[in-house]
Amino acid sequence: MTTRRSCLAFLIALIAGPAAGQAVVVASQQGARLTRIEGEAVTGSFTVPASPAVVAADGRGRLYVSHPDGRAVSVIEPDGAVRRLPLPAQVFGLAVEPDGSRLYVGDWSGHRVLCLSLPTGAVAGEIPVGPDPAGLVLGEPGRLYVAEREGRSVGVIDTGALRRVGGLPVGDGPFALAYDPDLARLYVANVRSNDVTVIDAAARQVLATIPVGTAPYGVAVVSGGGRVLVTNQHAASVSVIEARALAVSATIPVGRYPEGVAILGRFAYVANWFSDDVSVIDLAARKEVRRLPVAEGPRTLAVARIAPPEAAR
Repeated sequence: MTTRRSCLAFLIALIAGPAAGQAVVVASQQGARLTRIEGEAVTGSFTVPASPAVVAADGRGRLYVSHPDGRAVSVIEPDGAVRRLPLPAQVFGLAVEPDGSRLYVGDWSGHRVLCLSLPTGAVAGEIPVGPDPAGLVLGEPGRLYVAEREGRSVGVIDTGALRRVGGLPVGDGPFALAYDPDLARLYVANVRSNDVTVIDAAARQVLATIPVGTAPYGVAVVSGGGRVLVTNQHAASVSVIEARALAVSATIPVGRYPEGVAILGRFAYVANWFSDDVSVIDLAARKEVRRLPVAEGPRTLAVARIAPPEAAR
């Protein structure tokens, strides 16, 4: 069972860690645990409510975890307190404003996105979207993107008006999204057509469709590095896309059924669902340098920029 003491120790280690308060947090679905990774080592873990799906972090010290089966979101405060926000939804995808003022929650079976006011968790709005919303990502100011898995589209949401203002055609089974603020591009991993759609967000135009491995399931942008990493679930690999060339330049073997991917510093981290571990990839060398065992069923990751408790008040 989760204790406030174990959770607080987990967060304190983030604050005091060598990465200036940054670490990667991994959510293990079957193991119902969050695991903290710094550099090439596991440095802590604690139990969360059953079947965590997606983990997200804001810039003020809070973590958020969705529980589709439990129809709730767990909020983990900087002081170690864990709150449950029950919702009338099969909650899955999450996106949180950096200042921690709002949390956007995808309702998988309800075909909508809920906007929650934080820290109370009150529902501030409900936005109808396409069928089976999966990944969510914040883009340019005032824009939220949602992968509409069964609609072969990405919904565009105006976060000021809290309404869907358009859709962008993509491949079959869009699941994961990543936004590159340097190039103002959106990357969409299409799990059934085995490709990535690249969108010019400002022009709302498709720039390219890039073939990758089988069942691309996660995507992340290397900040300032001109590269994008895509996990290939059925191929047990990661494709490296060169952003300017819009082409795959390398394929990196990882564990079984890779899903989420996150980047921090000189490493990329890949959650391998079926092998119960996380691959650590050296971005410069473009190879896996470590395999870290974690709790059963790791699926998603987030970079946690943990602030001291005083900053979150």
